[in-house]
Amino acid sequence: MAGAAVGVSHLVQATRAGAEYGLLLLGLVLITCLLKYPFLEFGPRYTAATGESLLAAYRRQGRWALSLYVLITVGTMFVILASVTLVTAGLASRLFAPELDTVLISAIILAVCGLVLLLGRFRGLDLSMKLIMSVLAVLTLAAVSLALLNPGEWTAETAAPPLSSLWTGAGIAFLLALMGWMPIPLDVAAWHSLWAMERSRSTGQRVSVRHALLDFKIGYAGATLLAACFLVLGALVMFGSGERFSDSAVAFSSQFAQLYGQLLGDWSVPVILFTALVVMFSTTLAVSDAYPRVLTALAGFLLPGREMSPDSGPRVYVAAFLLVAAGALVIIRYFGGAFTTLVDFATTVSFLSAPILAWLNLRAVTGPWMPTAERPGPVLRGLSWLGLAFLVGFSLAWIGWRLSG
Repeated sequence: MAGAAVGVSHLVQATRAGAEYGLLLLGLVLITCLLKYPFLEFGPRYTAATGESLLAAYRRQGRWALSLYVLITVGTMFVILASVTLVTAGLASRLFAPELDTVLISAIILAVCGLVLLLGRFRGLDLSMKLIMSVLAVLTLAAVSLALLNPGEWTAETAAPPLSSLWTGAGIAFLLALMGWMPIPLDVAAWHSLWAMERSRSTGQRVSVRHALLDFKIGYAGATLLAACFLVLGALVMFGSGERFSDSAVAFSSQFAQLYGQLLGDWSVPVILFTALVVMFSTTLAVSDAYPRVLTALAGFLLPGREMSPDSGPRVYVAAFLLVAAGALVIIRYFGGAFTTLVDFATTVSFLSAPILAWLNLRAVTGPWMPTAERPGPVLRGLSWLGLAFLVGFSLAWIGWRLSG
């Protein structure tokens, strides 16, 4: 889950937030991570307590609830996979083959993801991903520390740019897009529950609620810290410089790597490009697995009436992977040139669907099918209602703004 989180939301959206608005949005990023926390935590909590996924919880609430999730999934899966694949392709192109077409590189990346998933090489990939994620974290913390220690980079304007710069059409649109995937979309709660079930099946051991929540908290805290670091990095190096991130995935990758080069030296540029590439590949792999896994489970509910996994429905899983990958490539082919616009669209749709998923997740862990001892306590439940009000309020404000415009 943490590997999937540190991707587009961090490398693209958080860095852009700092580059375009200084540190103005840092507090909002932290608040968003706090208020979305309960709804993402409910995924591993529910699965560890009941032994079934959140999709089963949606079905228990009624076919209308499962239908809402299907609608959200089908409406976002192609765009989200296209977005993360495009960022990965931009990094790969910048590092290895700048002359190759982005669509071709994207197709190669998705083909490799499919091969890895079919071969089931999860253990080795998991260990290598954790190593590369650690390298990225160390380099990012070092770059941010150097920027903060440089008096020339830290100014009052960077720390507190005028609010008027945010209250524009473009500013409000970006605000919602930033929150949509910060630190990760709420869809991931269901993905996480499916991965937790797969882990239990593969190890033959059911993870306790306590262990599952500890594992989640460590990953979530790390993802939140890195989001703040990327925003600060963009603010201290690019804000006020007059430079803006390109709408090309390849050019964006170069600009992103240069942030580190300006602070750590030229040696860090190829290192950060390779590190970011592996991190983004892990994100693409996670998303490439998540949507076919979700579609396979949903097919089990719709056909024989029980949840299926890639093992019990391999043909369905492969067909779903090919469908989602093909749809993503079509979007990359026709809309890949507007890279940041595509990312903003995907993240905005995720935010607008977040109140529905938050409500369904809250009902799942407070319903009669959830063991009483494992239900969230009063503090977490209060934070959930506060988070739900936050998500609904911002969504209604955005809808009202669009209708009035």
